[in-house]
Amino acid sequence: MAKTKPAPKRKKTATSNGSATGAEKRFTGRDLVVKGARQHNLKGFDLTIPKKSLVVVTGPSGSGKSSLVFDTIYAEGQRRYVESLSAYARQFLDRMDKPDVELITGLSPAIAIEQHNGTKNPRSTVATQTEVYDYLRLLFARIGTTFSPVSGEPVTKDSPRSVAEELQNGLADGTRFYLGFPVPNHKGTKKAQELAALRARGFARLIALPTQKQAAKGERPEILDLTETEPESVKTAVSRLLVLVDRLAVRAGEESTTNRIADSVEQAFREGDERAVVITVPREGPGERLEFSALFERDGQVFEEPSPQLFSFNSPLGACPTCQGFGRVPGVDPELVIPNPDLTLRQGAVAPFRTEQWSKHQRELVRLARKEQIDLDLPYQLLPQAHKDLVWNGQGDYIGVTGFFRFLERKSYKMHYRIYAARFRGYTRCPECDGYRLRPAALNVKVEGPALGSTAEEGATEWLHIGEASELTTADAQVFFDGLVLTEHQRAVAGRVLDEVQKRLRYLVEVGLDYLSLDRLAMTLSGGETQRINLATSLGSSLVGSLYVLDEPTIGLHPRDNDRLIAILEGLRDIGNTVLVVEHDEQMMRRADQLIDIGPGSGVHGGHVMFQGTFEEALADDESLTGAYLSGRKSIPVPETRRPVDPERQLVVRGAREHNLKRLDVAFPLDMITVVTGVSGSGKSTLVHDTLYSGLARLKGAETQGVGAHDAIEGAPLVDSVEMIDQSAIGKSPRSNPVTYVKAFDAIRDLLASTHQAKVRGYRAGTFSFNVPGGRCEVCQGDGVVQVEMQFLADLYLECEACHGKRFKQDVLEIRYKGKNVADILDMTVDEAVDFFAGQKRIEKKLRVLQEVGLGYLTLGQPANTLSGGEAQRVKLAAHLGKRHSGHTLYLFDEPTTGLHFDDIAKLLAAFNALVEAGHSVVLIEHNLDVIKAADWLIDIGPEGGRRGGFVVAEGTPEDVAKVDESHTGRFLREILD
Repeated sequence: MAKTKPAPKRKKTATSNGSATGAEKRFTGRDLVVKGARQHNLKGFDLTIPKKSLVVVTGPSGSGKSSLVFDTIYAEGQRRYVESLSAYARQFLDRMDKPDVELITGLSPAIAIEQHNGTKNPRSTVATQTEVYDYLRLLFARIGTTFSPVSGEPVTKDSPRSVAEELQNGLADGTRFYLGFPVPNHKGTKKAQELAALRARGFARLIALPTQKQAAKGERPEILDLTETEPESVKTAVSRLLVLVDRLAVRAGEESTTNRIADSVEQAFREGDERAVVITVPREGPGERLEFSALFERDGQVFEEPSPQLFSFNSPLGACPTCQGFGRVPGVDPELVIPNPDLTLRQGAVAPFRTEQWSKHQRELVRLARKEQIDLDLPYQLLPQAHKDLVWNGQGDYIGVTGFFRFLERKSYKMHYRIYAARFRGYTRCPECDGYRLRPAALNVKVEGPALGSTAEEGATEWLHIGEASELTTADAQVFFDGLVLTEHQRAVAGRVLDEVQKRLRYLVEVGLDYLSLDRLAMTLSGGETQRINLATSLGSSLVGSLYVLDEPTIGLHPRDNDRLIAILEGLRDIGNTVLVVEHDEQMMRRADQLIDIGPGSGVHGGHVMFQGTFEEALADDESLTGAYLSGRKSIPVPETRRPVDPERQLVVRGAREHNLKRLDVAFPLDMITVVTGVSGSGKSTLVHDTLYSGLARLKGAETQGVGAHDAIEGAPLVDSVEMIDQSAIGKSPRSNPVTYVKAFDAIRDLLASTHQAKVRGYRAGTFSFNVPGGRCEVCQGDGVVQVEMQFLADLYLECEACHGKRFKQDVLEIRYKGKNVADILDMTVDEAVDFFAGQKRIEKKLRVLQEVGLGYLTLGQPANTLSGGEAQRVKLAAHLGKRHSGHTLYLFDEPTTGLHFDDIAKLLAAFNALVEAGHSVVLIEHNLDVIKAADWLIDIGPEGGRRGGFVVAEGTPEDVAKVDESHTGRFLREILD
């Protein structure tokens, strides 16, 4: 076993004032000590990890990094937390087994930030996951201004004090006025009865207002005394009667007058259904009528007062009743009706009208266009909105697109009508809330901030409701909420809430997610984006003294963005947390306080601590494989030559415009390795996955959903098939394993069934399967373990007493090939199995491919659900390498270096080159510079993420791209290639 270097001892260094230096402060306190770690392939080593430091754990894929960090240290932290709860609470939580370790001391509360995106909830967004939306709801409820949709004016409600101050400040000093409220007019009650009831309550005086004609002649309001006039004799209409509460005069600056007005207004509000009326009585000329209301109303409409629940699309109080808070409803999909907006109306831009049966509507549309002077030869997307509205809504004899689909609905009892309408059905923005998910009352509430966009004038402001604010990217939202226009009162009310919004937005930008919109669905995020969102959420909580455990946080990040991420992790460390990172990125290693290198190999060949110390110490360490690559003793060479591009053999995507792509024409040369790169959010996945793969698969007859908008893919006949090899699991069941996925187990079972003893007993290949009844142990049904439920403790998984964990019946286990039964074979590693089955070409070929992609350490029967994303992707790659291909296949890979060490990347590149040499083409989405420099052709998308991306910044060989100053990738390539 290689020697293990202990963590360097730290000594306190006192400064002149007796305090420790910053570096020393981070290393104070008890360290995290792990003794006898044996989880999975770990070889029982001891390890001391310094607290309040940034520690990177690295090593080859499968060496035991995750087993140490997640399955041992983090799992024990979680188990201790769960065990601290009551027995009643524990029964509702996931059961957690104790990791295989002798002792762990100094363990802080552990927080894992992993890449798994388990969110499938269509209501979950970036804003809700990061708690930004929770604070936005509170912010809009506290300082939002409600606007009337009728007049566009702000909606306010009056209070006795505000009315008194408005009268004292707004009317001239000495102005006399009457203060009253409207005479009640209850349904079924006569006027005389209402007046009698008022007199009985002590309101004996009425104000009789003149009619418009009387007022024009100069007549003034008249006071009626109900103690002198009987209610039955009052002839004035109720609409012109007011109940007099007080007769007052403005006395500017007198607090006693203000108080008396406020008291009278309060009485008027109480008696007059929250309404008060002021009639000024000037010495000469007509008076003025002023109306006040304690209700939240404007333009004759009472509005709902803002509350946090009003802005929640997950609550019936706030959700749009039409779409139930989803923002989308089933209906006619405009993108299916107008699939190519570059076509003109004359060319048939409206797809439903292209058929012979419905061509009459196309002719009527042309006639309407001539009548309304709509340009028939202008691409649809360039038509003015008014003309597009005519196309959809119709006019005269032209039915319109909307009317046409209503007609199809009326005829839906006929099958062919239903089938035709279904071709254009999809999910569209909710017409009631315009996709904002909220009821109108919530969308009437707005806040004022700086105007955004390239056309906005400097210093200009705009009002946004919470739905529009959620459509902003995190970077734009940060600018908007940093520059909110607030009064002193609003600033005092919003203080802490606004601080939380600004802080969380700042963290989202700092972790490299400035291109994501706040309303982006969480289920559409990549694993790397999910991990960085979780990181931003953790930063927002500002915990201290915790253990943060991260799994390759740089995945999905361009090298340009790594610095910001590392600075954030250093910030977590500096405020008193311990940050433990599983990582292969060189920049992260350089900035770490300590490196821990697990190795020397993978699987059974790993599980040892090969090195522990600083980055500089790693460079000089002879036993560290990582140190060998970091120091340059080992390296991934730059290819001496690049494969030449054949102009006749390339796929060309025309007019790619999905999401942020700017109508790109991009050529993908065939018969070579092409890498698509660029900063996060620039549009790489949209181009390769949504457009190239989905579009090509559809052309090949496969059923695909959500093909990215584009005009055409040229050169499709040059490719016989297309395969997308991503990092999704190869199987969710523990019964699925690498040897079954690459179809090697079929040949192994055939081999066992062909033995003399199996033939004598009548065993067939199916007898050696643990997935079907026959040869498997029926007590555990082929699992090898039996689950025992424990009410208040973790469920126990005990070895099956019948088969002793072998999965098969004893009779089947007696069948042996070269002394090994089926259970022994499944326990072999791929490396061992290649030697064992030497000469069995059918088996050896498939296993050797697993070995070539760097998975020789896996056992044949390892459950698929225990494989990492990178391992699952390489198992898929091995399955394709092991197939016999009759035609040319285009292979697409999304971040294939995830979880790979430098040494593994060299093996992966060899596998890619093997695919190309076999007559296929490979396209990769990748940020790893070792892969980028080894490519034959690069396509750099950018220059930035989000709306500032979507352009082809550079394309060509790595040497060509390195010369482009505008390319972020080129800047980093120059350092490597030079």
